[in-house]
Amino acid sequence: MENLTTYVPHVLLLIFLIIVFLQSGIDKIFDWKGNVSWLKEHFANTPLHALVPFLLLTILVLETVSGALCAVGLYEIIVLGKTTYALYGSVLSCVALLMLLFGQRMAKDYDGAKTIAVYFIPAIFLVHLLQA
Repeated sequence: MENLTTYVPHVLLLIFLIIVFLQSGIDKIFDWKGNVSWLKEHFANTPLHALVPFLLLTILVLETVSGALCAVGLYEIIVLGKTTYALYGSVLSCVALLMLLFGQRMAKDYDGAKTIAVYFIPAIFLVHLLQA
């Protein structure tokens, strides 16, 4: 229990990232066709249009691995008091968010890009906390 109270902000931010990325990955798995269809339209006027299925698979894997690493990191913090996997998960989460931001900017979806920035702030803050 001591580890839990020592790492309260870390734990809360990890739970946030677990929810964000595992839910997103699960949504992509269960609604693959809907996501591909929407994204092809979203990126219709960009160089990314022909790559949508490959890029969606890449993001799916990255988000799922990020969420899983954050979950392992949560366990590691609570049980062992270590932060190795939490750091890996949070860094990978930031990479995934940067990839999503790039896509939104390419599509000139500036409101969508702002939303990604909102997610990036707690993710990069967690990286900072874990490196301190």
